[in-house]
Amino acid sequence: MSLFEQRQSAVSKEYERLIALKNKPILPGNGIFERYENPVLTRSHAPILWRYDLNPDTNPCFMERFGVGGAFNAGAIKWKGKYLLVARVEGCDRKSFFAVAESPNGVDSFRFWDKPLAMPEAGDPAANIYDMRLTAHEDGWVYGIFCVERKDPSAPAGDLSSALASAGIARTKDLVTWERLPDLKSKSQQRNVVLHPEWVNGKYALYTRPQDGFIDAGSGGGIGWALVDDITRAEVKQEIIINPRRYHTIKEVKNGEGPHPIKTPKGWLHMAHGVRSCAAGLRYVLYLYLTELERPERLIAEPAGHFIAPIRGERTGDVPNVVFSNGWIADDDGTVFIYYASSDTRLHVAVSSVDRLLDYCLHTAPDGYRTGASVDTLTELIKKNLAYLESR
Repeated sequence: MSLFEQRQSAVSKEYERLIALKNKPILPGNGIFERYENPVLTRSHAPILWRYDLNPDTNPCFMERFGVGGAFNAGAIKWKGKYLLVARVEGCDRKSFFAVAESPNGVDSFRFWDKPLAMPEAGDPAANIYDMRLTAHEDGWVYGIFCVERKDPSAPAGDLSSALASAGIARTKDLVTWERLPDLKSKSQQRNVVLHPEWVNGKYALYTRPQDGFIDAGSGGGIGWALVDDITRAEVKQEIIINPRRYHTIKEVKNGEGPHPIKTPKGWLHMAHGVRSCAAGLRYVLYLYLTELERPERLIAEPAGHFIAPIRGERTGDVPNVVFSNGWIADDDGTVFIYYASSDTRLHVAVSSVDRLLDYCLHTAPDGYRTGASVDTLTELIKKNLAYLESR
């Protein structure tokens, strides 16, 4: 057997073993959700025909010809009975592209479609695109809104890191062929823009994240709300902040909407990321909040602190100490599959339910914004528990 045949056989067996690997919940968990043991997407989930030249004449050592560094930050949708993720796949060349991975059950056996998503360009070609949010809108289209990164043309000579961010918009009827619409027009840089799934006063509604710069929020930041007349020429003309940044919290540096919110009997259930600065750099966590059904821009409840933060091996990767989510799926039976990435490297799943997430939102104390208020909250819980135990 030739070296090519030996390596092809070994690589193919390991790939199929990975795809067939069954995932199990990590119990007992915290009662709010259950993490699962294995990531659902990694660099090794990239198909063999993406990474290798399969011709022994031109690749006798069966070596990788296209390197993949990670698979993470995926939009999610239930489509024809399957759980689909539109993942950010990052090549070793640092360029990201979108690819669809499919699972029969939402927790394991994710397999990428044969070809990556071919996203048409719009205007000035982007250096990079990533982090798609998927929304099946009531207008009949499935929309993908994603970050479009271009080099800042006003950067001084020699500055090769300054960039401009805008929100790219595309739509599809089959998740294969995409119509690219013009990028969102806004006075500020926009990343983490999400389309609300229903009309609001006959208009499209967007969750935005205005920023002064590509990285720094500056005088901007917070999760915004804007109504748009025409999605094919989308422009933010008026914007209000519905979930602001706050000092000495998990979202003091910046925050942004994750996937589009889930409609529940008690309001719209939102998941967002919050960023704070620490000695190790920027720390990203996830948090939940709830808004009114009829007026989705009005806050009902927001528990204090993070909902999901990186633990154990989730802390390590290309960008350490980060969890990020732009995709979740709510099944008809109320089960919620939460897809979150760790350290810009891999994608995980946690499973909860609409009822549990609402319970968490509505019955967990909000942030009091000072130590004394936190101690008061904890003391009240202890007093309540002691009284209950004594009454038994």
